[in-house]
Amino acid sequence: MCGRYAASADLDELIEEFDVELDRHDEPARSVLANPQQPPAGLPDWNMAPTKQAPVVLTRPVDDVPRRQLRLLTWGLVPAWSKDVKGAYRMINARAESVAEKPAYARALASRRALVPALGWYEWQTSPTVRDAKGKPRKQPFFVRRGDGDLLAMAGIYEFWRDKAVADPDDPLAWLVTFAVVTTAAEPGLDRIHDRQPLVLEREDWARWLDPSVTEVAAIDDLVHFWAPGRFTAYPVSRAVSSNRANGPGLIEPAPAGELQGVVDPATGEILGGA
Repeated sequence: MCGRYAASADLDELIEEFDVELDRHDEPARSVLANPQQPPAGLPDWNMAPTKQAPVVLTRPVDDVPRRQLRLLTWGLVPAWSKDVKGAYRMINARAESVAEKPAYARALASRRALVPALGWYEWQTSPTVRDAKGKPRKQPFFVRRGDGDLLAMAGIYEFWRDKAVADPDDPLAWLVTFAVVTTAAEPGLDRIHDRQPLVLEREDWARWLDPSVTEVAAIDDLVHFWAPGRFTAYPVSRAVSSNRANGPGLIEPAPAGELQGVVDPATGEILGGA
């Protein structure tokens, strides 16, 4: 996936939808952003981008009892052994085919798994027929969401990074908690937009994915390689979403037919808007 999604649900909706036991979104959390996040972290964001803090559901023990929690984590995984946080700009996705072997992801997959709620995600399709003003293939953004209108639960992994420059380990700003979205090969139809898509888990599999007592990767191998094509619908949207500054529900509205140029219909393969 290209690195944008719509985290448009409000927190109360997420708490109910994901059976959250502890709402910890308002606890102090370190950010990697130089400027204040817009919209502020925790509010609906129709253009969630890497390095922003996003709502994430995870299960961690509280007084030795596993509790499902809602927290704000930074999108872009920084491994615990990293010297700095620069990796957050690069490691936003983890490929399902290699997540269990890659040193940056393997430990998190074994014991720190999360669900990343979303209404849907954006992908940019490269036109096979039309070029932009710079002579490069024109790119058309699409929005992909569940056909049944339900929220998505993207499979994620998360990690803790300790800033040794902060002397007190109990200082919440001594820790940066980051996540990556697990991706897989795009299913038929969606592969006409992009060759990758997020790994989206079904409701009946959420508890097993979140269970921290399941530490054998073999026990979740079927989830890592989950395949259920036909769940999603995709349509072109305004190119405004390409700007980090753009936001609001208008971003997921279908683009007018007159704006389409050399766009491939994901369902039929037909070229829309001229050749």
